[in-house]
Amino acid sequence: MDFELNEDQRLFQRTLREFVEKDIVPVASEWERTGRYPTEIVDRFRQMGLFGLTVPEQYGGLDLDRVSFALVFEEIARGWMGVAGVLGSHSLATWMIAHHGTEEQRAHYLPDLASGARRTGIALTEPGAGTDLQGIRTRAVRDGDEYVINGTKTWITNARHADPLPVLVKTSEETPAHRGMSVLLVDGSREGLTISRDLPKLGYKGTETCEVVLTDVRVPASCLLGGVEGRGMQQVLSALELGRINIAARAVGVAQCAFDAALAYSRQRQAFGQPIADFQAVQLKLADMATEIQAARLMTYWAAVRSESGAVASEAAMAKYFASEVALRATMEAMRIHGGYGYSQEFVVERLYRDAPLMAIGEGTNDVQRLVIARALVQGTATLGW
Repeated sequence: MDFELNEDQRLFQRTLREFVEKDIVPVASEWERTGRYPTEIVDRFRQMGLFGLTVPEQYGGLDLDRVSFALVFEEIARGWMGVAGVLGSHSLATWMIAHHGTEEQRAHYLPDLASGARRTGIALTEPGAGTDLQGIRTRAVRDGDEYVINGTKTWITNARHADPLPVLVKTSEETPAHRGMSVLLVDGSREGLTISRDLPKLGYKGTETCEVVLTDVRVPASCLLGGVEGRGMQQVLSALELGRINIAARAVGVAQCAFDAALAYSRQRQAFGQPIADFQAVQLKLADMATEIQAARLMTYWAAVRSESGAVASEAAMAKYFASEVALRATMEAMRIHGGYGYSQEFVVERLYRDAPLMAIGEGTNDVQRLVIARALVQGTATLGW
């Protein structure tokens, strides 16, 4: 049992941290306020090969170990959680193509996706189906050598840049519903695919989040992920396990940034003739924050390591649930320590406070994570300890 990063991971972490401090931290707050798209940051992602996080080396990707994968999202989210979303959805989609696609699909898409020449996302949620993915209404009807897709997807990150966009659809009305669900890889230039609007958000700015309408969109049957109908739900759920490690790592990054800001502020803010860090009430808040953040980090790395050997539904759910709740508490406590300044856009904690709630919702709400954990324990597929 080793609680240390290895030499390669430490070097990678240091490279990421230097990049974030140089290219993200100085511009994050201003660009977030003005709604400026982070083009230069995305270009740096390309230069660093970060679009290939989950792409096998044979297709030009980094194929990172899972702890290094988590480090990417922790470090970037520490600087600006919103831009981490550019890589998050992309990495889930490339993982699905790499693990569930046909050899032709992998060879066609993955090299360009690894280099960033193409980008992608993942279209699951609908206006009437979020947690209940089996309730989706987007249909794909086979017409000769093509599928014809009709439906609406919402909360789609990278929607404007996704090429292809993996879309979860119903290809039949089999029961139970998951047996009739498939994923189609829809090229972004397909006629009938439109971005109907950008969704206004509390936080998670920097990357677009859109509603996508598909009207009689025709795609070749060769775009069926894996080449077999009825496996879409299985493909998506396996990717979401990785996605929960991504979200947990982002939550740790946001919480760490909140703690760093609170500690620094408490040391320099004077009240009653002394730094507020000298007051026991503030010290107790800092102690609680530090303890919870470190616990969340270790749980996230633990889930990442466990995921190397296969499915980790309960471990990933635990990490995502716990880390996101820690991020919510840490950002609130950081705001309390800042007092009125914490409510001001002149200080970073205001942005962190708005970004944190997404982690409690994304990749499955925390109530869903609790059910995943509980069912695994009851069914005996998960245990505590070693």
